[in-house]
Amino acid sequence: MEEGPAEPVFSGPEGIRFDFNYGCRVQVPVSGWRVKMVDTDTFTVLFNEHVDANSVIASMRKYYVRFLVEVFDGARRVFSHTFDPAGKQIRLRMPPWALGDTVAWLPAIDAFRDKHRCEVHVPMGEHLQVLYQEVYPHLQLATEAQLAKQNVTYYATYYFGWITPFFERDHQPTDPRISSMQDTVAYQLGVSPGERKPPLRVADTERQVAERYVCIATQASRQRKYWNNPDGWPVLIDYLKSLGYRVLCIDRYWQYGDDEFTNTMPQGAEDFTGDRSLQDRVDMLFHADFFIGLGSGLSWLAWALDVPVVMINGFTHPLTEFHTPYRVINFHVCNSCLNDTGIEFIPDDFGRCPRLEDSPKRFQCTASITPQFVMQVVDRLIRDQSRARVASAIDCDESVSQI
Repeated sequence: MEEGPAEPVFSGPEGIRFDFNYGCRVQVPVSGWRVKMVDTDTFTVLFNEHVDANSVIASMRKYYVRFLVEVFDGARRVFSHTFDPAGKQIRLRMPPWALGDTVAWLPAIDAFRDKHRCEVHVPMGEHLQVLYQEVYPHLQLATEAQLAKQNVTYYATYYFGWITPFFERDHQPTDPRISSMQDTVAYQLGVSPGERKPPLRVADTERQVAERYVCIATQASRQRKYWNNPDGWPVLIDYLKSLGYRVLCIDRYWQYGDDEFTNTMPQGAEDFTGDRSLQDRVDMLFHADFFIGLGSGLSWLAWALDVPVVMINGFTHPLTEFHTPYRVINFHVCNSCLNDTGIEFIPDDFGRCPRLEDSPKRFQCTASITPQFVMQVVDRLIRDQSRARVASAIDCDESVSQI
């Protein structure tokens, strides 16, 4: 990880320098002075030692801690500063963003900004910025290159996200495998955990497809995230069409995989894949009756738009993502390996099945999910929508009669 400036950037008394860029950092000009660092919320002394002149002393913990840093020359306290980001420039850093990450994590980032009344700078690709710049006007969203040109002096820098190895505790206070995606970042930034749904900009609210339709997304970043039942999507699509829905596949890629696995858009779906903007996909999802997908970014996008989501996923435990009453997981077989603290993941291994790597039962977590199981969940969703429409009509009639 890039660690920011080599030396602390703010000046204190008598030649002391300090900042919170990559932990609490302090530099003293005289050998033998004592540096003390305290977590003021837990009253835990994290460091209390005599140090050498001009060496940079940095805390082990790089996530949010409300530090008190003090410097002593014998009994004389030379310097004292309690972390206070109010009105200051804060930089957030993370592994490269995926779509689902932005939906999951931006609400916690904005909660941090609101809690501390600071200015938060967040690196983000231009293709993602278009979704959020209007709805998060107080966040400074820009590419890495754009942020570098701003030449800002940051008071603090935090690295966050699902950081591997997962057992590492310098950048994350808890193991992300035992938290939801959203709570993991809330803990790293010191804001209250809980499900937060971001607002999203819908550029074109006019309906483009006249008929009732369902959006699906069948591609994923790893094979373990796919619905690995070869009959699954074709049978489900035929069923949806028999119910009168058009079925629009809105994945970015028509085909995706590696040398071992080739995943193509399932037969029967209408091809809305390709180099469309995320805003186009938002506009398409906005009018869908519901969405069926995997544990991937487009599921998060649909959820943020209040589109009912049927999520087919055995790789993660349901607590990992947002709550949907239409989660599809088969607990009778191997499942939730991502949440197994005894397994360390290799992020770039596309075809790895962590528990059953050399077994004929590889990827059984989703291979065992039958299309009939998913069809049953879809039926329940449709019934729930029908009841909601009836209840809404009754409420409307009662309102009119009272007038």
